[in-house]
Amino acid sequence: MAPLALRLLSRNPDFDMSYTSDALRGQWSKPSDAFSVLLILGGDVIGRALAQLTGSGFAPVTFSFGWVSYSVSALLSAMGENKLMPPNPDCKCKVINAKNGYSRENTSWILGRIIRDYEFWMHPKIAEKTNEVLAKKMEEARLPAKPSISGLVVSIYEPDETNEAKTVKNDIVYWSGVGSILLQLGVAVIPLGLYGDWGVLVITAAGVCLAIATSLLPQWKREKWACREKSKDPYILTRGNGTQHALIILGNRHGLNLEDLASGQDNVTANATPFTCVALSILSVLWILLLITATGLTENTWFLLAVGLIGIVQNTFAASAARRPSNFGIPLQFVEVIGETKVMETLYAVEEKYPGIGRNMLNEFFTGELRPDEKEKWRIGT
Repeated sequence: MAPLALRLLSRNPDFDMSYTSDALRGQWSKPSDAFSVLLILGGDVIGRALAQLTGSGFAPVTFSFGWVSYSVSALLSAMGENKLMPPNPDCKCKVINAKNGYSRENTSWILGRIIRDYEFWMHPKIAEKTNEVLAKKMEEARLPAKPSISGLVVSIYEPDETNEAKTVKNDIVYWSGVGSILLQLGVAVIPLGLYGDWGVLVITAAGVCLAIATSLLPQWKREKWACREKSKDPYILTRGNGTQHALIILGNRHGLNLEDLASGQDNVTANATPFTCVALSILSVLWILLLITATGLTENTWFLLAVGLIGIVQNTFAASAARRPSNFGIPLQFVEVIGETKVMETLYAVEEKYPGIGRNMLNEFFTGELRPDEKEKWRIGT
């Protein structure tokens, strides 16, 4: 027997238990509002995807959820902070001028990514040398297993003369963006072919055009490579004392000034121009208009959600993927690797082959008191 309260409510002409189930069924069959809500969520992913791909012509950053939110935040950043790139690198590191020993904290987003992804792109000989150093340390100290860190491994690179600096080399991240855009347009065509509904295609095409227009702003290149070119100074890139690896980039006429680049994020010469602010204002208005237009679609909205899902998956991949220095417009060529189980021995070896560089690494990688023989050794190396 039904409860008394339920029997009493059932006599009410407005009582209808099927209302909720019908509403939920209707929402899942035609999710008309879901896409417009998702357009204003997740702008951070898009910002990092743009930072990865922009700066050298067409950048395939896909139309996805979060673009409306990003367009507004980018406008506020350009007008308030005078920047488009992410405000802080996601991997802290130092850039040391190996010629004079001057050290500075890095603010460049792309240098931070190069160091973050170092183990992904480093030359195979560096991995071999690292394993050799760890195995030697295990043997010397009679450890039961290889230690995770021992001594210091220094890799030597130089600017690649066969590739132009400040021009990105396309990789799988780039081509996945191109493929995703084509796939999105293909999905958007389906409701037009099946039902004559051209709304999904128009929204998708407009979103793709606005995304590409945002990626083509000249401000991206101004910020990503805010540095002088043809620097002949060598540089040291490292996460700091206590790390396994240090990276030396020798100077030649094809190199970038990495000291400039390290501080370029805060350089006033890279501030957002009036053109950038005006362009972002127009783009923000257009994105909001696209959001309003998208709310008017009530049919075949699953296709629009599929377009957005493809875009957010690709943007997430682009934002987080490990890449090589050439993909950031800093092409490098491997020279050699030097490594010993003791930091001081590594610095001796670096100084012997590259006079002055080992000495300028000393203050960063060896903070203890030098023994008399070590003081004499460094005096001989001057």
